[in-house]
Amino acid sequence: MRPISTAHVNLDGAWPNGILDQHLHHLDLREWGPRLRYSSTPQLLDEFYETVQPDLGAFTLYGSGDFHHLSALWLRNLSAPVSLVSFDNHPDWDTRPPDWGCGGWINRALELPNITRASVWGCGNFELNWPHRLFGNKDALASGRLEVFPWHERIGRSARKRWPSLAYHDWRARFSAFADSLAGQRIYVTVDMDCLRSGEAVTNWEQGLFTAGDIAWALDQLHASAEVVGGDVCGAWSIPRHARFKQWLSSRLDHPRQRRVDTAQAASTNERSLRLIWRSLTGGYQHYAGADQQYAHP
Repeated sequence: MRPISTAHVNLDGAWPNGILDQHLHHLDLREWGPRLRYSSTPQLLDEFYETVQPDLGAFTLYGSGDFHHLSALWLRNLSAPVSLVSFDNHPDWDTRPPDWGCGGWINRALELPNITRASVWGCGNFELNWPHRLFGNKDALASGRLEVFPWHERIGRSARKRWPSLAYHDWRARFSAFADSLAGQRIYVTVDMDCLRSGEAVTNWEQGLFTAGDIAWALDQLHASAEVVGGDVCGAWSIPRHARFKQWLSSRLDHPRQRRVDTAQAASTNERSLRLIWRSLTGGYQHYAGADQQYAHP
């Protein structure tokens, strides 16, 4: 038996140190958070990656969805060909500057030579509607290296003609067929908590329609068909803090209007969903304090 490799990269306090259990390797890197939040420079990200890389695991828990571009850094740890599966309320395909931002990180992932394709499930915001979709990665979409599966009720009529939209009553059958299509492949899975509906998560962004149980079910389907070689979870709410004025201004203009958040209630809601998702993401091998105090990978 060898231990499964998991790490918590604490950038913003979105998840408290000690969450899940004592076996999760906690890295307190909150001094980096304001510099990396929402967007950053390639040089700064390279410096951060050199700092954190020796302590990264196959599965990473980290902060708000404002840091989702760091998934493209975690993917650098993989060398063999991998398909990327993302659960996200946003496609994160924007081709406009900044290149390294949470709204365009899928493009950075697709630049890696070992990432064969990216599939985003559960999109439900305006970016798929006209004219906003003009800023998506059209080359990757045309080649089939990027595919999106948005919610039917959250997109406009023209977007429904362009993409195979999901209805809540039948999306599981379609996802099961998708998982079967990945049989024998190596995959990396990223979960942004904003893919969850209100009441299932508290985030800094607009939210989707999945429940935590939906995501756990989907992850189980992926494990049954493919080899999940790694993954991550981000997207819990945290107080926005930025190091640069331009970074703060762009973030403020891009975000939905921020509501008042009960931090204790938000933490409780997010942890409840995380526990369900994390167990399925890591293949069911993660056992929490209060159970047998062990986790292992066969």
